[in-house]
Amino acid sequence: MYRVVGTATYEKEVSKLDKSEKDEAEKIPKRLAENPYVGDQLRYPFLREKRLREKRAYYLIYDDLKLVLLVATSGKKDQQETINYIKNRLPQFRKIAEEFSRQVF
Repeated sequence: MYRVVGTATYEKEVSKLDKSEKDEAEKIPKRLAENPYVGDQLRYPFLREKRLREKRAYYLIYDDLKLVLLVATSGKKDQQETINYIKNRLPQFRKIAEEFSRQVF
């Protein structure tokens, strides 16, 4: 099983979704904990997206940490911009994932 956590940005974006999308977003962590590779791959095997009706949730998989980091959401219109944002900040997301992996829940 993988541990699934969301960044502050992801949590803030999810809180702004409409009720049906928010309900879908709340189901994602359980699915990803069981199998983080269920979403569609984006450029790298560890960068993936999961659909939330009209939006998408983006996440990074860290097999060595057994951790999935939910990093952002976007609509189809902003999809490429969001993917580029994530790609350009992979080292920062790695540090965040390592911090989460050290925390005991």
